[in-house]
Amino acid sequence: MQQMNITVNCPTHHAVVNGQQMTMSSREIASLVQSKHSDVKRSAERLAAGGLLTAPLAQFDFTHNGNVYQEYRFNKRDSLVIVARLSPEFTAAVVDRWQELEQDNSPAVPKSFSEALRLAADLEEQKQRLSEELAIAAPKADFVDRYVTATGSMTFRQVAKLLNAREPEFRLFLMDKNIMYRLNGVLTPYHQHIEAERFEVKTGTTTVSNYAFSQARFTAKGVKWIGGLWAEHIAKGSIA
Repeated sequence: MQQMNITVNCPTHHAVVNGQQMTMSSREIASLVQSKHSDVKRSAERLAAGGLLTAPLAQFDFTHNGNVYQEYRFNKRDSLVIVARLSPEFTAAVVDRWQELEQDNSPAVPKSFSEALRLAADLEEQKQRLSEELAIAAPKADFVDRYVTATGSMTFRQVAKLLNAREPEFRLFLMDKNIMYRLNGVLTPYHQHIEAERFEVKTGTTTVSNYAFSQARFTAKGVKWIGGLWAEHIAKGSIA
């Protein structure tokens, strides 16, 4: 996990604008979700280690009561993923805060009643999109805790159990997404996924009957990858 360290004087915990990129600090997230700042930072570090944040963690120094502390800053998407991990019940508060920040930063001011109505509709649409993005991000964040146990290769059944997925539904998902197919009655990954190191295929023969067999196993990389796809599949189903 890569981190950058930047020293700034920042007496408040409000979101800031870095060039054109608006960010929200870990301190403001802690305030909005009524959590400890250290818990927010720890959650962000775990999500970053699991590959669920889109930007590397950047650590900023800030001064408070004469002492120097550190905070992280996140883009909108990553801040919502962190909230989904920490306190999903505060999602609306964070979404509303982002809308306030974006309105304050927007130069567009309605000049007529119709423009005001259009702006209100746009804001409502944006809020709905953010809620849908969060619904997708939340199960991904929840998956991190279970994924940390997957350090080696795993069978289809083990991965289904890890994802809390019913085997028939998970099997159909893998086939519909052209990830695996049946070969002589055995689930087999497509070649491109083997090349991408998402699977390993073990082959051999039985000692008694000299019967040739093969078994496909998800690699740790593949477990992480399929976990993200499965989370999106479940979230989209709940949204629909």
